[in-house]
Amino acid sequence: MATGLKAVIREPAEGVNAAVIWLHGLGADGHDFEPLIPELGLSGTRFIFPHAPVRPVTINGGMAMRAWYDFHSLDFSQGEDYPQIEASVTSTNQLIEMQLDQGIEMQRIVLAGFSQGGVIALLAGLRAPSRLAGIVALSTYLPSRLVPDESVCPDILQCHGDFDPVVPLKVGEETAQALNQLCPQHHTWRRYPMAHELCAQEIADLRSWLQAKLQG
Repeated sequence: MATGLKAVIREPAEGVNAAVIWLHGLGADGHDFEPLIPELGLSGTRFIFPHAPVRPVTINGGMAMRAWYDFHSLDFSQGEDYPQIEASVTSTNQLIEMQLDQGIEMQRIVLAGFSQGGVIALLAGLRAPSRLAGIVALSTYLPSRLVPDESVCPDILQCHGDFDPVVPLKVGEETAQALNQLCPQHHTWRRYPMAHELCAQEIADLRSWLQAKLQG
């Protein structure tokens, strides 16, 4: 199945038996998290880092940049362009289908995303037709209007910074409550003394979590 998204793809030295699809944040690109691969210690794992489309972003003065969707305002309850969110979810689902076509089982695929990319990763993973190995949601949120009524509930690791000025901690906590209600046995919520970024302890926790899902 073809997808309109171009991506950075990194194959393991040995045979492939798992995949991580990792979506970047607003204004970044697929190379953003590529340097993390050696720190995660995952053997047999293909990493796919798609590039979001280039589009005008209203809150940035209409400047064109890579974005999974437009933000019309910083109101996290209604500021997003929902059709663009849905289009990005569809493109992500196509990336999953491509991995299935290449012989990777659904239970061996992790969706990860940072900030805007985390929104898409959460929505695509929660709506997947069968259970993924997991979802990694970093410094992100789930739009309240788009929370699904039910889900196959993959394991979810949600991480957030206490001092995040972009996606406030309160917004992350509201998402954590929604996810814990939707998938109470599958949601892990972790906070770190950081801003809108990754920190060393978070990377170490992410490595342990991913290894448990894909190397066990």
